[in-house]
Amino acid sequence: MCENHAKNYLTPSAILFIIRKKQKGGLFTIYNQMYARRRRLEAEITSIKAQLASLPEGKLICSRNGTRYKWYRSDGHTPVYIPKKQQHLAKQLALKKHLTFLLENLKQEKAALDSFFQYYDPARGETDPILAEHPEVRRLLASYFQPSDQKHFNWMNSSYETNPNYPERKTHKTTSGIWVRSKSEAMIEAVLSENQIPFRYECALGLGDTTVYPDFTILHPHTDSIYYWEHFGLMDNPAYCQRACSKLHLYTSHGIIPTVNLITTYETKEHPLCMDTIKRTVEEYFL
Repeated sequence: MCENHAKNYLTPSAILFIIRKKQKGGLFTIYNQMYARRRRLEAEITSIKAQLASLPEGKLICSRNGTRYKWYRSDGHTPVYIPKKQQHLAKQLALKKHLTFLLENLKQEKAALDSFFQYYDPARGETDPILAEHPEVRRLLASYFQPSDQKHFNWMNSSYETNPNYPERKTHKTTSGIWVRSKSEAMIEAVLSENQIPFRYECALGLGDTTVYPDFTILHPHTDSIYYWEHFGLMDNPAYCQRACSKLHLYTSHGIIPTVNLITTYETKEHPLCMDTIKRTVEEYFL
């Protein structure tokens, strides 16, 4: 499900994906619909397997006798007659027969979707070196990564106070040309840019006597509401975790609430942030 970080950046094929997703009902919509369908299939398959595990052994055989039917339970060898007083057993075996058939259909559909996602993922591959290293090509393609609404474009590209601390840690160049501090932030930036969602990176925010620099300050493309996105990338480090909790407390004490107007994502060395999570988050909040 989650790809390695090094395989989750915008590729040349994804540029075509961005261009075509502007069309209503285009690839972007289809891709997300297929992805959502696969997730539903996984849940349905898990649920059906749990139901089948609770049903009795054997298969139901229905044998017609004139205008009536007789029920039998088969173990693959000798069928055993099920009397009418054990109708509940017959019903359970009938349910098992139905669920087994349904499970096979769902598994086949999921296998087809798995094959598609294995072959085609618009976010796979290394950062496109053309975009990363050739500013003129990036300039020519800029309109595909910028908000189409003029007001949102002006907001995103106006000057603002940025985080002055440790600029040398901004070592990851994004497809839109800005430098960020981690691969995970570069992945978030890529998805926001793909969807032409206006944002500012590490824009100063005053919270009482304290100034913080949220990773992303986002202008909702439909409501013009402001959202903040903080990614906490070292949650297996106790000191970092404590600072993250203190920062969340500062946000909430000033009316910036997780899941309301504050988006938070987390990772550890064993559980890195994946592109699937970022895409689902952006879709939930902004699309």
